Amino acid sequence: MSPSAGFDALRLRARLNGALRGFFAERGVPEVETPMLSQAGNTDPNVASFRTTFGGHVSAGPRTRWLRTSPEFPLKRLLAAGFGDCYELGRVFRDGEAGGRHNPEFTMLEWYRVGWDQFQLADETVALVQDALALVERRAEVVQTSYRALYLDTLGIDPMTADEAMLQAALGDVRIDPQGLTRDDWLDLLMTHRIQPSNPDNRILVVHDYPASQCMLARVVEREGVPVAERYELYLGALELANGYHELADAPEQRARFERDHAVRTERGSDLPAIDEALLTALDTGFPDCAGVALGVDRLMMAMLGTGRIGDVIAFDFSRA
Repeated sequence: MSPSAGFDALRLRARLNGALRGFFAERGVPEVETPMLSQAGNTDPNVASFRTTFGGHVSAGPRTRWLRTSPEFPLKRLLAAGFGDCYELGRVFRDGEAGGRHNPEFTMLEWYRVGWDQFQLADETVALVQDALALVERRAEVVQTSYRALYLDTLGIDPMTADEAMLQAALGDVRIDPQGLTRDDWLDLLMTHRIQPSNPDNRILVVHDYPASQCMLARVVEREGVPVAERYELYLGALELANGYHELADAPEQRARFERDHAVRTERGSDLPAIDEALLTALDTGFPDCAGVALGVDRLMMAMLGTGRIGDVIAFDFSRA
């Protein structure tokens, strides 16, 4: 019966929601609402989606619908239609993610800036996080670095050229079953087990120029002789808060990435969410040069309050829902 979060935390969340909306109102960025149920799903092999069945008349379209894992695809369709800068603050859903730092439904803030690149958007993300910290009378130092420089400085290895044996050795005494792991998996493990835990609680760390193999929905360019994804992630202390891109505007390339996702899912025996044809059409018919970012609001609350439990910042966690 009792809530998982204390009343002070819930009141702080209300203040944070107001501050986030005020942040964008001051900048002239309108809030929008997009569907939570979609005909298409997230093809990312590492993200599991909830699905449900529509019981109405077949004229309404496909019966299988997917609960959104982010509002990214419909927001991009708005951009392609010419709406301009926009943001959405709302609930998203990911199956199988329940635990100390995860809840299957959580709050995401996602926004897009037309004519911006990932560096400009990273600066705005830092400003937003600093405004949130001010609500609890805190401020953080800011460190910005490239993915390559971060691994070289903290672990002494080049993430763009090191082989899997070198990556495994860099984990030190962290023991992981290597069965089925890819090179990118080892890089991720180094981030979560060696790099993130060493980031001080009062530091905002912004990491940009990820390996091209981790491009997701970002553009790929060449820097220092290697292809990199024009994306960034923002960390506050040990918590990853935000993931942003200089958005890919190439429909054939995006389709190829979706199809690669399906191939991996097929190999793993996972569900195959329908590819979002409406998004691909939007990319093909006038998608603007822009940057976008998704930020986990529950994670931000956890960092503000210095807790490692997501249940401390939401009214009723999954076990009490």
